[in-house]
Amino acid sequence: MVKMFIVLVSVLAGYTTFAQNPMGNGNRNGNQQMTGSFYGKLIETKSAKPVEYASVQLVQNKFDSATRKRKEVVIAGMLTKVNGEFSLENIPVSGQFKLKVTAIGFKPHEQPVAFDLKMAGGNSGDFSSMLGALDKDLGNIKMDIDEQILGNVTVVSSKPGLQLGIDRKVFNVDKNLVSVGGTAVDVMRNVPSINVDIDGNVTMRNNSPQIFVDGRPTTMSLDQIPADAIESVEIITNPSAKFDASGGTSGILNVVLKKNRKVGYNGSVRTNLDSRARVGFGGDINLRQDKVNFFLGTNLNQRKSISKGTTGRTTFGNPNTELHQTDRSTMMGNFGFLRSGFDYFIDNRNTISVAGNFAKGAFKPTTVSEMLTEILTNPKTSSLSERSSNTKTNFKNAGSTLSYKHNFPKSGQELTADVTYNSSRNSSVNYIRTDSLDYLSHNVVKSSSQRQDGNGANQNFVFQTDYSNPINDKSKFEIGLRASARKVDNKNSFYIIDASGNLFYNPLLSVSYNSTDQVYAAYTTYSNRIQNFGYQLGLRVESSNYEGHLPAKNQDFNIKFPVSLFPSIFLSNKMKNDQELQLNYSRKINRPNFFQLYPYTDYSDSLNISRGNPDLKPEFTNSAELTYQKTFKNKDNFIASVYYKNTNDLITRFQVKEPSAVTNKDVLVNTYINASSSFVTGLELVSKNKMTAWWDMTTNLNLYTSKITTGISGQPQQDQFASWFAKMNNSFKLPKNFTLQLSGNYQSKTILPPGGSGGGGGGGGRGGMFGGGGGGGMFGQATSSQGYVRANYSVDAALRFEFLKNKQASLSLNVNDIFKTRRSDIHSESAYFSQDVFRRRDPQIFRLNFNWRFGKFDASLFKRKNLKNQNDQNGIEGMNIGQ
Repeated sequence: MVKMFIVLVSVLAGYTTFAQNPMGNGNRNGNQQMTGSFYGKLIETKSAKPVEYASVQLVQNKFDSATRKRKEVVIAGMLTKVNGEFSLENIPVSGQFKLKVTAIGFKPHEQPVAFDLKMAGGNSGDFSSMLGALDKDLGNIKMDIDEQILGNVTVVSSKPGLQLGIDRKVFNVDKNLVSVGGTAVDVMRNVPSINVDIDGNVTMRNNSPQIFVDGRPTTMSLDQIPADAIESVEIITNPSAKFDASGGTSGILNVVLKKNRKVGYNGSVRTNLDSRARVGFGGDINLRQDKVNFFLGTNLNQRKSISKGTTGRTTFGNPNTELHQTDRSTMMGNFGFLRSGFDYFIDNRNTISVAGNFAKGAFKPTTVSEMLTEILTNPKTSSLSERSSNTKTNFKNAGSTLSYKHNFPKSGQELTADVTYNSSRNSSVNYIRTDSLDYLSHNVVKSSSQRQDGNGANQNFVFQTDYSNPINDKSKFEIGLRASARKVDNKNSFYIIDASGNLFYNPLLSVSYNSTDQVYAAYTTYSNRIQNFGYQLGLRVESSNYEGHLPAKNQDFNIKFPVSLFPSIFLSNKMKNDQELQLNYSRKINRPNFFQLYPYTDYSDSLNISRGNPDLKPEFTNSAELTYQKTFKNKDNFIASVYYKNTNDLITRFQVKEPSAVTNKDVLVNTYINASSSFVTGLELVSKNKMTAWWDMTTNLNLYTSKITTGISGQPQQDQFASWFAKMNNSFKLPKNFTLQLSGNYQSKTILPPGGSGGGGGGGGRGGMFGGGGGGGMFGQATSSQGYVRANYSVDAALRFEFLKNKQASLSLNVNDIFKTRRSDIHSESAYFSQDVFRRRDPQIFRLNFNWRFGKFDASLFKRKNLKNQNDQNGIEGMNIGQ
C-alpha cells in the first residue's frame, strides 16, 4: 500500500507540473515531463491476420522557428513485430497527435490519437484509471489491401512472385524455386513472355531481346550470371523513348542483381549438389550503418552438361547425297561470380553508389560425331567417318558502375548520372580430328587433324544522365543524355596438323578482326493526366557510327547513321472497376551485332559453314501495342495485349553457294542479308490468380504469326502460319512449412527466328560459357531463312522445406525436364538441301539446395534528424529478422 501511494503521488505531482507548463519546454524547475505510451496491433481487414514490418509513426504539428511555419514532426516510430504489434514509448502526454501507418500492399492509414487524462474540477477522480490512461491501448487497427497495386502482395517479408504492369512485368526470382542453384538461363524459363531453347538462347515474342544488367548493357551472357545473384527480371515489351532504341524487334530484358538497403546487416549462405555430383557454393551480405550501405555477393559453381543429337540431311545435286549423323557432347567446367559495392548517403538529398562485378570460368567440351554419307547412285555408294572435337575455353568478365543521385526539395524532382564500364576476354583451343573408316570393318583408313585458336576482347563504356521534373501532381517533364562506345578485338588462327603432330598455319582460314562503334543519344518525354486519361509523348535522337578493320587484309568497313529519330506515344485511360486501357507506339532500331558483321568464313563444321556480312545495315521497327488490364477484388490480375511490329531492312539468314577455300568444291555458306521487310502480330494473355489460400497460379499464352519478305528474285519465301506457346507456374503452400512449385510450358510449331540478336546485347544465353549460342557449330543446326521448329513441351518441379526461427533456413530439391520432353527439333530447307536436326540436353537433373538467411535489423536508424537529439529511443527497437 505504501509503494502504491508513493507511485500515485508521483504521478499526480507530474500531472500538476504538466498542468502548470503544458508546452513542456518551459520546465525551469527541472521536473521530468510526464510521458506515456501508445500500443496496439495491425491486422488485415478481411482475414484478421497480423501485418508485420509495417511502418508506424507518431507525428505532432509544431512550430518551426527556422521557417516560422507549423509543420509535422515525428515524435516516435517503429516497425510492427511479426505478430503485428507495436508500442510507442516515452510519449509526452500533452497535445494532440496523429498516427500514420504504411505497409507494402496496403492503403495508408491515419488517425488522431491523444491521452485521455481527466482531472476536471480539481476532483482527484480514480487514480487507478488515470494511471492506466498513461498506457493507451489503440486496439486492433484494421488495414485495407490496396487493390490498385500491380501484383499480389503477400504480407510477408518477400516480394510477390510476379508484378504486372501495363508497360512492364517484374518477375521476382526469390519465388522461383525451380531455378535455385542454376543460372539466369534457368530463371528465364519461368518468366512470362520469354521462350528459351535448350542452348539457353532467349527470345521474346519470337525475336531476341536486348539484354541489360541493372539497366545498362553488359558483356556477360545469361549463363554467366548465377540465379542466386538475381533479384528480379524486368520484361519491357515496347520501351518508350526514355530507353535505349536498340533491340527494336523484341524489347528489353533487364536483369536486376541483388542489392539490399535494409538498415542493419543481413545476408545468406547457400550450397547445392546436383545428380551429376557437381557442387555449388555462394553467399551474400549487406551492411547498412549511418551513411554507408555495403553489399557483397559471391558464387562458385561446377557444371557438367551432356547432350545428344542426330542430323539427317539430303543435299540436292546430280546425284543426290544423304547424310546420317549422330552426336554426343559432354561439357565439364566451373565458373565463379563476385559482386560488391557501396552506397554513400552524403545527406538526405545526395547519394553516390559504386558497384562492380567479376565473372571467370573454364570449360572443356568434347564431342564425338559419327557420320554415314550415301551417294544415291545406282548402285548406292556409302562412306563412314568419325569426328572428335576437344575444346578448352576460358572467359573473364569485369564490370563497374559509378552513380550519383540528387533529390531536389520538390517531391519527384531528381537528377541522376552514372558511368558504366564492362570488359571481357575469352580464349579457346579446339582440336578436331576426322577419321575415315572402312564401311565394313570400321577400321581407320585415313585421318586428318586441325586446330583452331580463338581469342577475343570486348570493352563497353556507357555514360548516362537523366533529369525528372514534375510540373505539378499530374504532369512531368523528363530529359536525358547517353553516350556509349564499344571496342571488339577478335582473332581466329587455323592450323593443319600433319601425321607427326607438326602445326602448319593456314592464312586462308585465319583472320584477325577488330571493330569500334559509338552511339550518342538524347531524349525528352512529357507526361500528363487529365482526370482518368493520361498520355506520354517522347522523342529520342540517336547518332551511331560503326567501323570494322581487317589488319591482315587491310580492309575497312563503315556504317554511319548521323541522325535517327525515335518517337514514342503512350495513351492510357483508367476505367471503372479497376480497369485500365493503354495504346502505345514506338520506333526502334536493331543494329547488326559483331558476329553478324564478322567477315570471317568458319569452315570448322562442314555442315554449317558460316560467315558474317560487313555490309549489313541496321533494321528499323515500328511497334504498336494495345493493352487491357483488370485488377479483381481478390487481388487477381489479368492483362491482354495485342501487338504489331513492322520491320524494314530485316536482318535475316541467307545461303550462298561458292567454292570452298579448303577443298575448292562448291559448298553452302550461311550468312546474313537485309531482307525487304517483315511483320509480327500476336495476342498475349497473362493472368495471375490466387486459386485458394494455399495455391497461386500464373499463366501466360502467346498467339502470334509472322512473315518475311526477302525481296530477292528467285529466293523462296517463308511459309506463314500461326504459332503459340503457353506457360503455367503453380505454387502450393503445404503444411509443415513445405512449398511445392510446378512449372510447365508448351511451344507449338513455329518458324525459325529471322536473324538472331542485334545490338551486341542479347538473346544469347551461352555465348560466353559454352562457346557460342546462336545456332550452328558442332551439331549442324539450321541457319537458312526457311524452316521451322517442331512442337515441344517440358515440366519442372521443386519442393522446399523452411525451418529454424522465422524460417531462416531452407532445404529445396528441384528437378528439370521431368518427362525428358525438352528438345530442339528443327527442320530447314532451301533450293540446295533439306535437313532435320534433333537434340536433347540435360534432362532430369536433380539439385539439392541449402540456404540459411541471417540478419539484424536496426530500425532505430530510421529515425529522422529531429529525433537524434532526444535522449531516449522513442520506442524503436532492434529486432532479428529472417529475411
